[in-house]
Amino acid sequence: MAELAGPAARKDRGGSVLVTGIGVMLPGATHVNEFWQDVRDGNSRIGRLTRVDPGIAGVGVAGELRDFDHRKFLPELNEKFARRYTRDALVTMSAVEEARRDAGLGPDGIDPRRLSLIASSSRGPLEWVSEALAAGDDGAPQAGDAGHFDDSGAMLRGMPGAPATLSAIYGDVRGFVTTLSSACVGGHHAIGFAADLIRAGTADAVVVVGYEFPLTPLVFQSFRSMGNRVLSTESDDPRRAIRPYTRDREGFAFGEGAVALCLERESHARARGAGGYARFLAHRALNEATHPFGMDMSGQVTATAVAEALTEAGRTPRDVDWFCAHGTATPKNDVAESRMLGALYEDRPRSAWPPLSSIKPVYGHLLGGAALVNAAATALALHHQCLCSTANYAGAVPDPECDHDHVAEGPRPTRADLAVSLAFAIGSQTSVLALGAA
Repeated sequence: MAELAGPAARKDRGGSVLVTGIGVMLPGATHVNEFWQDVRDGNSRIGRLTRVDPGIAGVGVAGELRDFDHRKFLPELNEKFARRYTRDALVTMSAVEEARRDAGLGPDGIDPRRLSLIASSSRGPLEWVSEALAAGDDGAPQAGDAGHFDDSGAMLRGMPGAPATLSAIYGDVRGFVTTLSSACVGGHHAIGFAADLIRAGTADAVVVVGYEFPLTPLVFQSFRSMGNRVLSTESDDPRRAIRPYTRDREGFAFGEGAVALCLERESHARARGAGGYARFLAHRALNEATHPFGMDMSGQVTATAVAEALTEAGRTPRDVDWFCAHGTATPKNDVAESRMLGALYEDRPRSAWPPLSSIKPVYGHLLGGAALVNAAATALALHHQCLCSTANYAGAVPDPECDHDHVAEGPRPTRADLAVSLAFAIGSQTSVLALGAA
């Protein structure tokens, strides 16, 4: 494929971008088919918290990635090196390789100089940092003790971009490689940048991966300090911890893991006989520039962002068949999304609004990986022509402002051509991703 590099390749600008592969490393799901079954059916993987003492965390449930063995997914990784890598790096590398395997985009399928990789993580290697600090509390040398820190791999393990660069080294990715940190909208940002690289003729394919491992005392305590109804306090039934759009919702539970998507120029994919799950149409990102922990509660700002993304895609709000929502089960987020629909479809009765689902109850909130969980679910819903259920909404008392179609009954077969993924983040950020059927 080397003949595609250089000036000739740069002439192949614009054109369509397809999602050709999906890789997941999530609680209870390490294959795209397992992921699809979970998000389709609203099968929650939230369980009892074991990675952190619940007394220290202040909550008792989370989506934990258990029994992970990188050797199944990274067979060519030397164990000498693997022992020096953090768990977040090994999980991320595995998700990237699974996305490439699913896309059929192996070493012989693309010039490595035409392949790029963009990662998203909200907080980077906090699991390793937490462990290093804990070791210091036990009397071991700390990073601040000049000349006494004997962890020769610490320089690598402590870098937020290490999972992306290690993925690139393992997979011979020689194009643009970077890591974004834009909180919960970072995955959308990464997809938007990836599509720009492909449309500009800089790359033929880009693997986008979001990862997060927030199950550390520091993260739990940081979010608990924000007050009630941010982190769910459910203790009786972990699967019911996240209850979006209901009157008794009380916040979210954390999840951990990684999700990767392979975005590819359609002409490149077709030339090698590959299809696609969905078609990238548009990405719209904005900063409301108001309160760092707030969001527009009128719905107008998000509705405008959605309309602008759809205009860029040559579509209109009436064309949207489904919204894959951020749906954190926090008081403001859920109401803001419902008000967005009211602003976008002000000429329609509530009963005629497009369905809007949240898949947060399935794996929990992955922060910097959350938007990619949504994007993967959106692509698969279009591919399978089936809408994902909102777990824990059926039978519950809805919030009066959120009393509309959330696909409560379970997976819904449909004819869908256009779906929109939503993401919101600390820092006054809003993001909209429009995908079409491939």
